[in-house]
Amino acid sequence: MSLAAYCVICCRRIGTSTSPPKSDTYWRDIRNIIKFTGSLILGGSLFLTYEVLALKKALTLDTQVVEREKMKSYIYVHTISLDKGENHGIAWQARKELHKAVRKVLATSAKILRNPFADAFSTVDIEDHECAVWLLLRKSKSDDKMARLEAVREMSETHHWHDYQYRIIAQACDPKTLIGLARSKESDLRFFLLPPPLPYLKEDSSTEEELRQLLASLPQTELDECIQYFTSLALSESGQSLAAQKGGLWCFGGNGLPYAESFGEVPSATVEMFCLEAIVKHSEISTHCDKIEANGGLQLLQRLYRLHKDCPKVQRNIMRIIGNMALNEHLHSSIVRSGWVSIMAEAMKSHHIMEASHAARILANLDRETVQEKYQDGVYVLHPQYRTSQPIKADVLFIHGLMGAAFKTWRQQDSEQAVIQKPIEDEDKYTTCWPKTWLAKDCPALRIISVEYDTSLSDWRARCPLERRSIAFRSDELLRKLRAAGVGDRPVVWISHSMGGLLVKKMLLEASKKPEMSTVINNTRGIIFYSVPHHGSHLAEYSVNIRYLLFPSLEVKELSKDSPALKKLQDDFLEFAKDKNFQVLNFVETLPTYIGSMIKLHVVPVESADLGIGDLIPVDVNHLNICKPKKKDAFLYQRTLQFIRETLAKDLEN
Repeated sequence: MSLAAYCVICCRRIGTSTSPPKSDTYWRDIRNIIKFTGSLILGGSLFLTYEVLALKKALTLDTQVVEREKMKSYIYVHTISLDKGENHGIAWQARKELHKAVRKVLATSAKILRNPFADAFSTVDIEDHECAVWLLLRKSKSDDKMARLEAVREMSETHHWHDYQYRIIAQACDPKTLIGLARSKESDLRFFLLPPPLPYLKEDSSTEEELRQLLASLPQTELDECIQYFTSLALSESGQSLAAQKGGLWCFGGNGLPYAESFGEVPSATVEMFCLEAIVKHSEISTHCDKIEANGGLQLLQRLYRLHKDCPKVQRNIMRIIGNMALNEHLHSSIVRSGWVSIMAEAMKSHHIMEASHAARILANLDRETVQEKYQDGVYVLHPQYRTSQPIKADVLFIHGLMGAAFKTWRQQDSEQAVIQKPIEDEDKYTTCWPKTWLAKDCPALRIISVEYDTSLSDWRARCPLERRSIAFRSDELLRKLRAAGVGDRPVVWISHSMGGLLVKKMLLEASKKPEMSTVINNTRGIIFYSVPHHGSHLAEYSVNIRYLLFPSLEVKELSKDSPALKKLQDDFLEFAKDKNFQVLNFVETLPTYIGSMIKLHVVPVESADLGIGDLIPVDVNHLNICKPKKKDAFLYQRTLQFIRETLAKDLEN
């Protein structure tokens, strides 16, 4: 400051002097000004050089220290002074602003070039949370829902971070963010920590015994007859198994005899299946879910899931239980803490459609940020299974028939052996579920749902021999589940095979009688029937003639041509469909079907598949393959796709 003042005085002296006595005095003053100005410039340069070197020193870290910090399992959170009155001075503030400017340049270049911060810059001045990881973490906990969703999307699309940065997110994110990442297609699995260690089994105990104790701890009163049947069967079989193990031998017998296929299996695995099937039924009751969680069921089921990684049936039953428990929002925190989200995030990426779909149901029931619907047992979303920015404009529902299933009914036509051996990753060549693979690509704006329910040809093979469920009972149950899944909120196309078509007809008639179900009727646009026996099936007649061999189930008996219930259903629905102007497409088989190894039968003749409205198209396939196109460009699939597009044309355009 004194140097600048001296320069000003010299300038004034020169300016106010009337007549310089000597020219050398004038030039001496000029030299003095130049001398001091040069000193000022030199001093400023030295100061700037010092600041640059200080900044470089501040931003230079020991790389070995950085690497050691990456390997640590905990997170450092920088603390700031609580003294608001603390004054750091002008120099400190200037350096801080300079650091901010450097960081902004680095952040901009990283965003443009899609490269991470250099190690030296990734931890500097982190108290402002301006590095990418901490910015996204803070954004994911915002009060603004859209900001939270955007943060999760940005995290899932990030693939250039170091391993330790993914681990920071995994440790610091909240449950909503974790579930959102699990439901994001591009998420890196490093976002998910390993599940916590499982508790040790009690001394002289086994998973089978622990599972039996869990089942025995659940309420046994006020249950329907099938839950009672499965529970008593499981407890009886597991009791015999434990007694046999302690006695050194395996005793066949008991209530498990109807399950002939269990003779060739490992006894403990069979007993565990009995127990799991019973717990699946119990998990449909909310209060029983609370008991399962309180008695350590989440950890025990996780142990079984790991032990039976090569047994898809066991794993699917376990996922059904977890999916049912996820319907209860007060259990979400327990499910997340037990590590199930990490397990399901990995299962979602499986090439096995059934495994991925079961995992998708669990995560959708956990995701209350973007999913309003609840998917009960047997209701599976085939598309979209991940979070998506694609607006969903309509629903397509798939309802299978007798002895069918939510996935295998809708596979590409081929031998079952090809499906069982291993999944084929090239889904353009073969798909185990064409609605998920083909239809989802051709119509991405659709939500595609497939429904599963238990059926049997005979009471001898029924999963629950005490169960006598009519078409009316099943339609009421399915309608309730589908409404909980939001069916009716958008335009709907129903696609059904065999007895599934009768269920669709019954559901729509029942919905028309209930004011709360009016949206289902108002939004139904069309129905596709694959070989639906509107006027009865030869299968029912054949079963009656050899009743002592087949013991026809109630579902089969209702398909008889002289069934009053079937005739009334047909007459009522035909009048109803004409009144509502539903679009209808009927396919029918022309080839006979083998039932077992000896029985050859034309299940649904052409005259029975004629609803009375809509096109009726005969196809040269049998009853099982009428809903299984040979390939994507086959007439069966292309005609189905054409019907969906034409029926929903106005809805998909809006």
